[in-house]
Amino acid sequence: MWEAREGARLGAWAVAGVVGLAVVYVIGAFAFGGAGWITAPFRGEADKRNNTVGSGEFRQTTYEEFFDLCEAAQNAEGTIQVLKEERKAASETRTAQIDQSITALKATRIESVNDYNSKAAQEHRAPFRDKDLPYRLNVEAERTTCTN
Repeated sequence: MWEAREGARLGAWAVAGVVGLAVVYVIGAFAFGGAGWITAPFRGEADKRNNTVGSGEFRQTTYEEFFDLCEAAQNAEGTIQVLKEERKAASETRTAQIDQSITALKATRIESVNDYNSKAAQEHRAPFRDKDLPYRLNVEAERTTCTN
């Protein structure tokens, strides 16, 4: 009987030791990163909001970015028009060069328009687009207007 009590006591100490280690592990996990993992979704939302709506630099940069993208499309259109005028009196060699330049500028314009439209559709950027800028630019249009 004495041995059974001694064995039970040793078993209880072993269980208590395992439980104690588990408690220490859980406390350590929370103290060194576990709590961060649990609260990450809340902190992430707050960081996202602070980086966009709360950041004056982000707002200013986004505001200017819409103008820059619209202006880039207009600049490409203007250069295309100048090249078309030059093409009328150009030599055959120069005409081939002009045609290549026009093709590249059309691709650049489409890229600027698509970038503008993509950013205008982003929920966190759209509020910082100037009210006089169009909601979307048209890829098919001959001319881009950067005011409504």
